[in-house]
Amino acid sequence: MSYQQMLKERGIIQSMSGKGNCLDNSTMENFFGLMKNELLSLQEWDSAGQFAKKLVKYIKYFNHDRIRLRLNGKSPVQYRALFQSEKAS
Repeated sequence: MSYQQMLKERGIIQSMSGKGNCLDNSTMENFFGLMKNELLSLQEWDSAGQFAKKLVKYIKYFNHDRIRLRLNGKSPVQYRALFQSEKAS
């Protein structure tokens, strides 16, 4: 199965921006920078598996518990829910 086919089956639209267009990468670049500072650099890892387990926990924390001033003091999940409820009203 091709990579593009797997994306399509999961409803994911692949980025097709031109070379040098970083706008669609900025969100992930920001996340990776924060993850490196808040998780990766804080300890030495015994294995990739150990890091992968902590990364799953970090992503849950990042989305559900880590508040952002840019999101009015809410986590991304809280902010998205508020936005969707306001949009529905």
